[in-house]
Amino acid sequence: MTIQEQMRKGTTTVIILNLLADADRPMYGYEIIQELERRSQSSFHFKEGLIYPRLHELERQGLLHAEWRGEEGGRRRKFYTITDAGRRRLERELQGWRTLTAQVNRLLGVEGEP
Repeated sequence: MTIQEQMRKGTTTVIILNLLADADRPMYGYEIIQELERRSQSSFHFKEGLIYPRLHELERQGLLHAEWRGEEGGRRRKFYTITDAGRRRLERELQGWRTLTAQVNRLLGVEGEP
């Protein structure tokens, strides 16, 4: 597993919460996958086997609200929105990310480098 793959898996929660907070609208699973790949400029590929279990777990934790939409007998999609608890968790996760990256950059001697 590459470093990028390890980092992606370890940051999936904060990435999903951030996307839904930024979007400020309900999004369905495959749409979330597409938008994450677009935002990463295809640097990361998010597989359904990674994203859907995480969405379900975040819903169970009360960080996301999910709602089925669509016509009965037609295509139905589960749409996700971030909850207030999800926004609070996102803020904690982002603060932790900032602290971690600053510390790692300091250790590697790359502070301020792109």
